[in-house]
Amino acid sequence: MSIYSWYENAATQTSANATDSVPVYPGGVGPPKILTIPNLLTGSAGVVDTTATTLTITQALHGNRIMTVSSAAPIAVTLPQATGTGTVYKFQMQVAATATSSTIKVANSTDVMQGVSWCLTTASANVVGYGTSASSDTISLNGTTTGGVIGDIIEITDVKTGFFSVKMFSSPTGTTSTPFSATV
Repeated sequence: MSIYSWYENAATQTSANATDSVPVYPGGVGPPKILTIPNLLTGSAGVVDTTATTLTITQALHGNRIMTVSSAAPIAVTLPQATGTGTVYKFQMQVAATATSSTIKVANSTDVMQGVSWCLTTASANVVGYGTSASSDTISLNGTTTGGVIGDIIEITDVKTGFFSVKMFSSPTGTTSTPFSATV
């Protein structure tokens, strides 16, 4: 069947499920490819900028994209449930957080974060690291000792049901302390 007969015979759809696929014809060079709906939902690149005070992350809108945080007002970010999709959620601070901490939390009481925060201290120009604990589920950014300053990067990956992998690169001011806690 050619692409033309496929298109003419295709029924109009208003929704799709995870097992549906879409044919892709690569500009006349090479064989056709098939993309699944999950590939389409998480394959888009780009930047999502936010000045909100709350942000509920979804795989479809935020997966494999960079979220820039452009407000000094505290933001409460809630991650989706960890299901092992491999989706990466990357945050970059464009404005320093204020004394009231911004947070990135898991969505439920069973998901946890596993990983490390690397901090370049402003006082001594040394790198200090903080690891998560077995029950870490929240990252707090206060704009000083726990990070959340301009340029900080937090990368969170959905690696397995119940588990997120976290890598944080920060340059906090003052005496540094861990950004990880168990609060959910």
